[in-house]
Amino acid sequence: MIRVEACVNSPQSAIEAEKGGAHRVELCDNLYEGGTTPSAASIIFTKKNIGIALNVIIRPRGGDFVYSDMEIEIMFQDIAFCKQIGVDGVVLGALTPDGNIDIFNTKRLTQAAFPMNVTFHRAFDMVADPYKALEDVIVCGCSRILTSGLQNKAIEGKNMIKSLVAQAEDRIIIIAGSGINDQNAASLVQYTGVKEIHTSSKSFYQSKMIFRNPVVFMGGIPQISEYENTFTDALKIKAVVESVKGLG
Repeated sequence: MIRVEACVNSPQSAIEAEKGGAHRVELCDNLYEGGTTPSAASIIFTKKNIGIALNVIIRPRGGDFVYSDMEIEIMFQDIAFCKQIGVDGVVLGALTPDGNIDIFNTKRLTQAAFPMNVTFHRAFDMVADPYKALEDVIVCGCSRILTSGLQNKAIEGKNMIKSLVAQAEDRIIIIAGSGINDQNAASLVQYTGVKEIHTSSKSFYQSKMIFRNPVVFMGGIPQISEYENTFTDALKIKAVVESVKGLG
């Protein structure tokens, strides 16, 4: 069976993902920055309101994946909180300035997370040598690697993903993510041999605001509307799940 993980931005999105048949959710905040650690309340509410596995991203900020000592300590504290409330897994990753896996910190964080499972996130797609990086992530003790094959979308990186699956064998799970939907999920799974896929499958919903200021953009990016909300779409998740049913 191909497992479908939904990348969700709120407890409501997590509930919708479960309705659609997702096997697991990864809870994030700030998806436009690639995901950062959600609030404690958001994690607690999600945990209480879904019956499927919950993974939480541990990422103190957007931007690169080279972290200061203070940021690493924040990550330790967030991991401890997730463990305390019974989260199933955490999603993390750290790199060195030269584009290698930060083995020292990733191993420490992974050990601190035990017995939760650990996914090394798409920081992997920023490495200089993915084949070396895969071996380093295994050394760190992670359960899986989330990757788009070092491309913007997984379908564009399918050759790399296929190579990583072959190299990984049964030592670590390769989960393909970025741009996966019901139109490309099955072909990607069949081509690469992955057993898990990661999808946001979100829809956009108009704000209930009647008065709108057209010149202010809170994030400073005109392309991101202040009057449009995004949530995971249960029907889109269901379509992805159905598209890979029977594969694997």
